[in-house]
Amino acid sequence: MNQYPLWKQLLILSVLLLGVVYALPNLYGEDPALQISSPRGEAIDSFLRDKVIIALEGEKLPYKSIDMHPDSMVVRFSDTETQLKARDIVAAALGEDYVVAVNLAPSTPAWLRAIGGQPMNLGLDLRGGVHFLMQVDMEAVRKQAETRFVSDLKSQLREEKIRYRGVKTDKGTLVVSLRNAADREKAEALIRKYFPELQIGEGEGSEIRLTISREYLEEVRKFALQQNITTLRKRVNELGVAEPTIQQQGRDRIVVQLPGVQDTARAKDILGATATLEFHMVDTEHDIQDALDGKPIPGSRLYRDRQGQPVLLKKRIMLTGDHIIDASSGIDSQSGSPAVFITLDGKGAAKFARETRERVGQPMAVVFIEYKSATRIENGKVVRERRKVEEVINIATIREQLSKRFQITGLDSTEEARKLALLLRAGALAAPVEIIEERTVGPSLGQENIDRGVESVIVGFILVLLFMAVYYKVFGLFADVALFVNLVLIVALLSLLQATLTLPGIAGIVLTVGMAVDANVLIYERIREELRNGNSPHASIRAGYEKAFSTIADANITTLIAAIVLFGFGTGPIKGFAVTLSLGILTSMFTAIMGTRALVSLVYGGRRIKRLAI
Repeated sequence: MNQYPLWKQLLILSVLLLGVVYALPNLYGEDPALQISSPRGEAIDSFLRDKVIIALEGEKLPYKSIDMHPDSMVVRFSDTETQLKARDIVAAALGEDYVVAVNLAPSTPAWLRAIGGQPMNLGLDLRGGVHFLMQVDMEAVRKQAETRFVSDLKSQLREEKIRYRGVKTDKGTLVVSLRNAADREKAEALIRKYFPELQIGEGEGSEIRLTISREYLEEVRKFALQQNITTLRKRVNELGVAEPTIQQQGRDRIVVQLPGVQDTARAKDILGATATLEFHMVDTEHDIQDALDGKPIPGSRLYRDRQGQPVLLKKRIMLTGDHIIDASSGIDSQSGSPAVFITLDGKGAAKFARETRERVGQPMAVVFIEYKSATRIENGKVVRERRKVEEVINIATIREQLSKRFQITGLDSTEEARKLALLLRAGALAAPVEIIEERTVGPSLGQENIDRGVESVIVGFILVLLFMAVYYKVFGLFADVALFVNLVLIVALLSLLQATLTLPGIAGIVLTVGMAVDANVLIYERIREELRNGNSPHASIRAGYEKAFSTIADANITTLIAAIVLFGFGTGPIKGFAVTLSLGILTSMFTAIMGTRALVSLVYGGRRIKRLAI
């Protein structure tokens, strides 16, 4: 008899049930949607929802539903034409406080979402979207470092009262010209003490030639690349992209992939936008009402804060965000209130110390400046224009002379402090970037790739089913059932892990369909061999599964090792192939060995048999 243990049968049923449940979300598709969010932290509440509904109903634009989330709101539509019309209407109604982005939202039922059921993510080649390859100008990074050192050297030499003729750059080196040999010796001692990043070389007469160390340059380049990635990630959030890919490629390139983005021009505008920061003193001497009435105030200018309230600031810029090298949020040790801790470079520290020395006790403002590209409809034509957005993000009182490291307090919450630190750290690109490759995959081409991929899986699936059923008869049907369950489990795992399915990933599934029955072929041939040797049907079944296991494990483990190597050393598309292949190997071993064994036990295990249909 070939009775299968009850616990194994229950395990197989449980895995099958979970597989079906977590594969289900992929059957529901996606809805064209608007994602409404606020980069400024404005409330997403029922008042905003009513405002959107009034705007849509005023233009008689039907919508399917509105989903409220803590930091965004998703409005679903039946077709893309209505979605695109609604974007312009809603954007006009909400103004500049909210970002209205078009995307595709999964239409998974609420009960599935409640237990973590989500459709698998589709890559750029299947969903459509835009791919950018960006080159970071590392030469500009080196020049920026040289410029900083020139300024820092001048400041330090003046502070130490060492007289010099000049400090300049010359073909990748820094040249410090001193008045005499004595000054040169003092300057060399100063450089060794304060500038360990600079290497002293041979110079003529009283000149000192300096080169920036390779280690420091490499560190600066890595920092510039990572800061650019952080900045780009923040900007991509405005597009409402569900699964963006922003990653380093090589030493000086950044790959940005935005699946599902329908407005590629806006994506390019946002990624190429520039931003910076300025520190100004608050004008407390003049009446702000005079500025509101249009009366010119010498040396001062009217700004607005994030709530739209007017603020009168001095025109003179104390410091720009170019000098900020780090910013982090935390808690002020004295007051226990939220704070942002800022670190400046050498030049910024010296300048800020001079500016704040005589201004202790006075209020200072941080102004965030961004250049944005806006799109509007004028006389039926799309008009694109770049505009400068300036807003006061923080006003705080200077408690003491500020230098290289200082903190900003007076913030309402730790969340506001975290957002301000992000703005300070990632408000501007650390180095210029150039888009050297741009590739757009339209939704129709993505759908065509999906259709062809699904067709290839179906054709391969049917051919394998027919071969197994014809050649191995009833046992072939067992293998066919296991193969179908195998596909369900692969889809469920991809969805559960939120892995991204690409066209090479579909190729991995097609390969898995062919490989999945290999284990069954080995088992069935072993059973037939045992029958030819005169063993009973039940003994042949038991021997077939037991003796073929080591061969099956060896074949699948070696393939799994190859897939792991592909994942470790490959790029995006190759990794997609390796992921689906690895998951397919694991699920096929489970279904081919345990799944078919349970079916054989169910059909043949409880009765005496004289021959097997194999």
